[in-house]
Parts: sequence; structure tokens; C-alpha cells
Amino acid sequence: MKTCSILKFVWRGHSCPRCERRRIRLAGRNARATRSSRLLGSMRLAGICIVAFISLAVALKNDAAAQKHGQSVYAALSKAPEAARARKNPFEGNAQEAAAGGKLFEQHCADCHGEKAGGTRHGPSLLREEVREATPGTLFWILTNGVVRRGMPVWSKLPEPERWQIITFLRSLNMRSAKPPTVPDPADADPHRSSEPR
Repeated sequence: MKTCSILKFVWRGHSCPRCERRRIRLAGRNARATRSSRLLGSMRLAGICIVAFISLAVALKNDAAAQKHGQSVYAALSKAPEAARARKNPFEGNAQEAAAGGKLFEQHCADCHGEKAGGTRHGPSLLREEVREATPGTLFWILTNGVVRRGMPVWSKLPEPERWQIITFLRSLNMRSAKPPTVPDPADADPHRSSEPR
């Protein structure tokens, strides 16, 4: 029960002008508070939606970049000029040059491509089919010019024979990785031995 400030006593349902204005003023405040709380809730929901949308867009962009990175790691091999592709390795099949190339690979390349050229998070595997199918001239061109956008430095400072030694080493690794391991057949080991139990 409320008392009227003018009449100074309790009277239910009375409507003096002063009390009526007070009631209207309080009702307006309550309505504004309700509207502002609704607006604040809508703004929160909109903010959450915007953050979710941006997060989704970033995740999709990162996924697309990862797929693009995975597909184009070896794309530089196809960019070698025809004249470079046609170059022949002067040390092809030479075991001594391959061994020297292995030492050079360990000094200059193993940090990124791994000790056995299997790849690390810094550099791709050099045992993959794309590298195996590349000509020695293409590999020499990549080694000489680098793939700077992917983080591979230019190795033109190495003398040309040393670059060819590294290529020879890589080709010898690729020849080993391309051959499936052979398991000897025990029956073929000794032709005089009978395969039947005695």
C-alpha cells in the first residue's frame, strides 16, 4: 500500500496528479530497462555470431592454405626451364661422387630435409615420387636457384661440381628407395638341397 504524498494517507486506487505522474515515470523507466536489456542481449548474440563466423573463415582459410601447401610443395619442379631440364649429370652413377655429395648434403641440406632426405617440418621429403621422376637437370636448377618463397635458399654459391655431387647423392637415395626390398627365397639359396624334409 502506498500513501499519497499530497493527501498523507493511504487510499487505494486514488489518482491524484502527482501520484499518477510518478506511476507513469516508473513505468517508463521499467520499459526502457527492459528494452535496453533486450538490446544488450541481441548485441551479445550478434557479437557471438560474428566471432563464430570469423573463426570459421580463418579455419577454412588455414585449411585451404594447408591443402595448397601440400599440393604445391613440389610445384617448383615443373617451373624449371626446358634447357635446364635437359642438362645431364656429369657424375651420374659414380659412387665416389655420390659419397662426396652425401657429405655435402649433410653439411648444407640435412637440417631442413632430414639426414636421409626424408623431410622435416622445415623441408619436404626428397624421396617422393615427384623428386624421383624429376630429371637431374631439374634438380640442379632447383638447387642452384632455390625456392625462396618456400624457404629453400639459393645454393649458387656452391661450386657447380659440388651441386652435381649433391644431385648424384639424391639420385642414389632415390634409386635405393624406388627398389622394393628383396627377400631371398630359401629354396633358391642352395639348388642341391632338397626342399622335402628328411
